[in-house]
Amino acid sequence: MRSKGDFPNLNEKDPEGLKPDGSPYRVLIVDDSMFVAKQLGQILTSAGFSVVATAANGEEGVEKYKELHPNLDLVTMDITMPKMDGVTALQKIIEYDKGARVVMISALGKNDLVKNSLIIGAKNYIVKPLDRKKVLERITVALR
Repeated sequence: MRSKGDFPNLNEKDPEGLKPDGSPYRVLIVDDSMFVAKQLGQILTSAGFSVVATAANGEEGVEKYKELHPNLDLVTMDITMPKMDGVTALQKIIEYDKGARVVMISALGKNDLVKNSLIIGAKNYIVKPLDRKKVLERITVALR
């Protein structure tokens, strides 16, 4: 039987979720859909990221961001949520921390809200339904 040593270039790429020092990037997921939050969490953890918290609405997301700051590398933020929408939550997080890295998650057809988010300071956006490759690509770009 062959071992991994027989195929040194197979899956040699480092996981996207690790910092140059080898520690995982720490992520806060803000989404009112448990399904989307779970799916996103699975995509991220499978790539080496550490999901340190989740929040079900923008208000909770802002509170958790403040609690976890500065030990947080990235926030994924749904745009449409109850209590406080993602764009308002993004504004509050950017007011609190100008260097915050927030990636917006949007359903199709929310282009104006996505543009507005990018103007406010979001680093990137992901369109639902979630595609593993695109999620990791956009999040990696936002972390540079």
